[in-house]
Amino acid sequence: MKIKLVIFDLDGTLVDTIADLGTATNVALEAAGLPLRAPEEFRGMVGHGVRNLVKKAMPEPLQEDEALLERLLTHFLAYYTEHIDERSHPYPGIPELLSELSAAGVQLAVASNKFQAGAEKLLGRMFPGIRFDAILGGRPGAPLKPDPAIVDEIRSRVGVSRAQTVLVGDSATDMATAANAGVEGIAVSWGFRPKEALQAASRIADTASQLRVMLMERSSE
Repeated sequence: MKIKLVIFDLDGTLVDTIADLGTATNVALEAAGLPLRAPEEFRGMVGHGVRNLVKKAMPEPLQEDEALLERLLTHFLAYYTEHIDERSHPYPGIPELLSELSAAGVQLAVASNKFQAGAEKLLGRMFPGIRFDAILGGRPGAPLKPDPAIVDEIRSRVGVSRAQTVLVGDSATDMATAANAGVEGIAVSWGFRPKEALQAASRIADTASQLRVMLMERSSE
Protein backbone atom coordinates (compact mmCIF):
# COMPACT_ATOMS: atom_id res chain seq x y z
CA MET A 1 0.00 0.00 0.00
CA LYS A 2 1.18 3.51 -0.82
CA ILE A 3 2.72 5.31 2.14
CA LYS A 4 1.29 8.69 3.09
CA LEU A 5 3.18 9.37 6.32
CA VAL A 6 6.84 9.01 7.29
CA ILE A 7 7.61 9.45 10.98
CA PHE A 8 11.27 10.15 11.69
CA ASP A 9 13.24 9.81 14.87
CA LEU A 10 15.28 12.98 15.44
CA ASP A 11 18.62 12.47 17.20
CA GLY A 12 20.82 10.08 15.26
CA THR A 13 18.38 9.85 12.34
CA LEU A 14 17.78 13.36 10.99
CA VAL A 15 20.41 15.28 12.95
CA ASP A 16 23.79 14.43 14.48
CA THR A 17 23.33 15.96 17.91
CA ILE A 18 25.82 13.98 19.95
CA ALA A 19 28.39 16.77 20.40
CA ASP A 20 25.89 19.30 21.76
CA LEU A 21 24.22 16.72 24.00
CA GLY A 22 27.57 15.63 25.38
CA THR A 23 28.76 19.18 25.98
CA ALA A 24 25.57 20.11 27.82
CA THR A 25 25.81 17.00 29.99
CA ASN A 26 29.41 17.74 30.92
CA VAL A 27 28.51 21.35 31.72
CA ALA A 28 25.92 20.04 34.18
CA LEU A 29 28.35 17.52 35.69
CA GLU A 30 31.06 20.15 36.06
CA ALA A 31 28.66 22.55 37.80
CA ALA A 32 28.07 19.86 40.42
CA GLY A 33 31.76 19.01 40.78
CA LEU A 34 31.28 15.56 39.25
CA PRO A 35 33.64 13.74 36.85
CA LEU A 36 33.16 14.52 33.18
CA ARG A 37 32.41 11.91 30.55
CA ALA A 38 34.45 11.25 27.41
CA PRO A 39 32.69 12.20 24.14
CA GLU A 40 32.47 8.61 22.91
CA GLU A 41 30.58 7.53 26.04
CA PHE A 42 27.49 9.53 25.14
CA ARG A 43 26.56 7.37 22.16
CA GLY A 44 25.44 4.64 24.52
CA MET A 45 23.53 7.05 26.76
CA VAL A 46 21.28 8.99 24.40
CA GLY A 47 17.92 8.03 22.99
CA HIS A 48 15.78 7.68 26.10
CA GLY A 49 15.15 11.32 26.96
CA VAL A 50 17.35 13.91 28.66
CA ARG A 51 16.49 12.75 32.17
CA ASN A 52 17.85 9.29 31.43
CA LEU A 53 20.87 10.77 29.63
CA VAL A 54 21.88 12.87 32.61
CA LYS A 55 21.20 10.03 35.04
CA LYS A 56 23.40 7.63 33.07
CA ALA A 57 26.19 10.20 32.99
CA MET A 58 26.20 10.54 36.79
CA PRO A 59 28.57 8.34 38.82
CA GLU A 60 26.71 5.09 39.43
CA PRO A 61 26.61 5.41 43.25
CA LEU A 62 24.79 8.74 42.87
CA GLN A 63 22.26 7.80 40.19
CA GLU A 64 19.42 7.30 42.67
CA ASP A 65 19.92 10.76 44.23
CA GLU A 66 16.81 12.45 42.82
CA ALA A 67 17.63 15.86 44.25
CA LEU A 68 21.05 15.85 42.61
CA LEU A 69 19.54 14.63 39.34
CA GLU A 70 17.05 17.50 39.35
CA ARG A 71 19.86 20.03 39.87
CA LEU A 72 21.84 18.53 37.02
CA LEU A 73 18.80 18.57 34.76
CA THR A 74 18.28 22.26 35.47
CA HIS A 75 21.87 23.03 34.43
CA PHE A 76 21.60 20.74 31.40
CA LEU A 77 18.37 22.24 30.08
CA ALA A 78 19.50 25.82 30.59
CA TYR A 79 22.72 25.25 28.67
CA TYR A 80 21.39 22.88 26.01
CA THR A 81 18.37 24.98 25.11
CA GLU A 82 20.65 27.97 24.53
CA HIS A 83 23.35 26.07 22.61
CA ILE A 84 21.21 23.39 20.95
CA ASP A 85 22.56 23.82 17.42
CA GLU A 86 26.16 24.96 17.90
CA ARG A 87 27.73 21.66 16.79
CA SER A 88 24.71 19.73 15.55
CA HIS A 89 24.04 19.25 11.85
CA PRO A 90 21.72 17.30 9.55
CA TYR A 91 23.11 14.04 8.20
CA PRO A 92 24.21 14.17 4.54
CA GLY A 93 21.31 14.04 2.12
CA ILE A 94 18.58 14.40 4.75
CA PRO A 95 17.43 17.96 3.90
CA GLU A 96 17.12 16.97 0.24
CA LEU A 97 15.24 13.78 1.11
CA LEU A 98 12.74 15.63 3.29
CA SER A 99 12.15 18.18 0.53
CA GLU A 100 11.60 15.45 -2.05
CA LEU A 101 9.18 13.52 0.13
CA SER A 102 7.21 16.67 0.88
CA ALA A 103 7.06 17.57 -2.80
CA ALA A 104 5.74 14.07 -3.52
CA GLY A 105 2.84 14.67 -1.15
CA VAL A 106 4.12 12.53 1.71
CA GLN A 107 3.30 13.87 5.17
CA LEU A 108 6.28 14.24 7.48
CA ALA A 109 6.37 13.90 11.25
CA VAL A 110 8.89 13.48 14.05
CA ALA A 111 8.60 11.18 17.07
CA SER A 112 11.41 11.87 19.50
CA ASN A 113 12.29 11.20 23.13
CA LYS A 114 13.93 14.66 23.19
CA PHE A 115 11.97 17.14 25.29
CA GLN A 116 9.25 18.86 23.25
CA ALA A 117 10.63 22.41 23.23
CA GLY A 118 14.08 21.13 22.27
CA ALA A 119 12.72 19.02 19.42
CA GLU A 120 10.74 21.93 18.00
CA LYS A 121 13.63 24.39 18.30
CA LEU A 122 16.20 22.04 16.77
CA LEU A 123 13.99 21.11 13.81
CA GLY A 124 13.27 24.78 13.17
CA ARG A 125 16.99 25.56 13.13
CA MET A 126 18.06 22.54 11.06
CA PHE A 127 15.20 22.44 8.53
CA PRO A 128 13.69 25.94 8.28
CA GLY A 129 12.11 25.25 4.89
CA ILE A 130 10.47 21.93 5.79
CA ARG A 131 6.90 21.64 7.03
CA PHE A 132 6.36 18.86 9.56
CA ASP A 133 2.73 17.85 10.00
CA ALA A 134 3.43 16.79 13.59
CA ILE A 135 6.37 17.07 15.99
CA LEU A 136 6.03 15.09 19.19
CA GLY A 137 8.76 14.86 21.80
CA GLY A 138 8.99 14.05 25.47
CA ARG A 139 6.14 15.73 27.36
CA PRO A 140 4.92 15.51 30.96
CA GLY A 141 2.66 12.50 31.32
CA ALA A 142 3.40 11.17 27.83
CA PRO A 143 5.24 7.83 27.64
CA LEU A 144 8.54 7.65 25.79
CA LYS A 145 9.37 5.29 22.94
CA PRO A 146 9.13 2.30 22.59
CA ASP A 147 5.60 2.90 23.85
CA PRO A 148 3.45 3.13 20.67
CA ALA A 149 1.34 6.02 21.99
CA ILE A 150 3.50 8.64 20.24
CA VAL A 151 3.00 6.98 16.85
CA ASP A 152 -0.72 6.51 17.47
CA GLU A 153 -1.10 10.18 18.39
CA ILE A 154 0.73 11.34 15.27
CA ARG A 155 -1.38 9.09 13.03
CA SER A 156 -4.55 10.36 14.70
CA ARG A 157 -3.52 13.97 14.17
CA VAL A 158 -2.80 13.56 10.46
CA GLY A 159 -5.45 10.94 9.72
CA VAL A 160 -3.28 8.17 8.25
CA SER A 161 -3.66 4.41 8.73
CA ARG A 162 -1.01 2.03 10.06
CA ALA A 163 -0.58 0.47 6.63
CA GLN A 164 0.22 3.88 5.15
CA THR A 165 2.81 4.79 7.81
CA VAL A 166 6.55 4.16 8.05
CA LEU A 167 8.77 4.89 11.05
CA VAL A 168 12.45 5.63 10.40
CA GLY A 169 14.97 5.50 13.23
CA ASP A 170 18.52 4.62 14.25
CA SER A 171 17.96 2.34 17.24
CA ALA A 172 16.40 -0.88 18.43
CA THR A 173 14.08 1.33 20.49
CA ASP A 174 12.74 2.89 17.29
CA MET A 175 12.22 -0.50 15.68
CA ALA A 176 10.43 -1.73 18.81
CA THR A 177 8.24 1.37 18.66
CA ALA A 178 7.30 0.58 15.07
CA ALA A 179 6.50 -3.02 15.94
CA ASN A 180 4.46 -2.00 18.98
CA ALA A 181 2.51 0.52 16.89
CA GLY A 182 1.90 -1.93 14.04
CA VAL A 183 3.69 0.14 11.41
CA GLU A 184 6.63 -0.60 9.13
CA GLY A 185 10.04 0.28 10.56
CA ILE A 186 13.15 1.16 8.56
CA ALA A 187 16.46 1.47 10.42
CA VAL A 188 19.34 3.76 9.45
CA SER A 189 22.89 2.76 10.28
CA TRP A 190 24.49 6.22 10.46
CA GLY A 191 23.18 7.10 13.92
CA PHE A 192 24.31 6.50 17.48
CA ARG A 193 23.95 2.72 17.63
CA PRO A 194 26.15 0.03 16.03
CA LYS A 195 24.61 -1.67 13.02
CA GLU A 196 24.58 -4.95 14.91
CA ALA A 197 21.94 -3.48 17.23
CA LEU A 198 19.58 -3.01 14.27
CA GLN A 199 19.40 -6.58 13.05
CA ALA A 200 15.75 -6.93 14.11
CA ALA A 201 14.82 -4.31 11.51
CA SER A 202 13.25 -5.61 8.30
CA ARG A 203 15.25 -3.10 6.26
CA ILE A 204 18.37 -1.06 6.99
CA ALA A 205 19.53 1.98 5.02
CA ASP A 206 23.23 2.82 5.11
CA THR A 207 22.87 6.17 3.30
CA ALA A 208 20.21 8.78 2.70
CA SER A 209 20.21 7.69 -0.95
CA GLN A 210 19.29 4.15 0.04
CA LEU A 211 16.60 5.44 2.36
CA ARG A 212 15.25 7.60 -0.45
CA VAL A 213 14.83 4.56 -2.70
CA MET A 214 13.04 2.63 0.05
CA LEU A 215 10.64 5.48 0.75
CA MET A 216 10.05 6.87 -2.72
CA GLU A 217 9.24 3.47 -4.19
CA ARG A 218 6.45 3.17 -1.63
CA SER A 219 5.22 6.74 -2.05
CA SER A 220 4.69 6.32 -5.79
CA GLU A 221 2.76 3.02 -5.75
